[in-house]
Amino acid sequence: MTDPRDEEPEPEPRIAPPQNVPAVSAEELVDGVQHDPELEEVERRYPSTIGGAFYLLVLTTCVVGVGIVVTGEWRAGIRVFGGALLLGAVVRLLLSSRDAGMLAVRFKALDVLMLIGLGSALLFLAGSIPDQPGP
Repeated sequence: MTDPRDEEPEPEPRIAPPQNVPAVSAEELVDGVQHDPELEEVERRYPSTIGGAFYLLVLTTCVVGVGIVVTGEWRAGIRVFGGALLLGAVVRLLLSSRDAGMLAVRFKALDVLMLIGLGSALLFLAGSIPDQPGP
């Protein structure tokens, strides 16, 4: 006869059998946990008003710069475009990531460095390229 103490108890399964798992929609899960939408705070939606307004201002100024380039005054247009990028850099530097809206792409430092680099390069090139003799 075997001693009942020698028998190892059957380990409990780590994962519940499928018949004990309630059906849950994938849309209701965040990070594998079901959340109750009534208990959660309503988060602020992106882009925010102030960041969105500045983004539209920078975008509109860039479009105006391209329009000036198309009319034939390429130096002035490139300067406007470069100035708009520098304005975007200043706004991105001053606003928090939450308020920067669509100006926030990556990390703040990277965004600012890229905008300053591109804006400065355009301003430098517009001022350093010599006039070409016309036909």
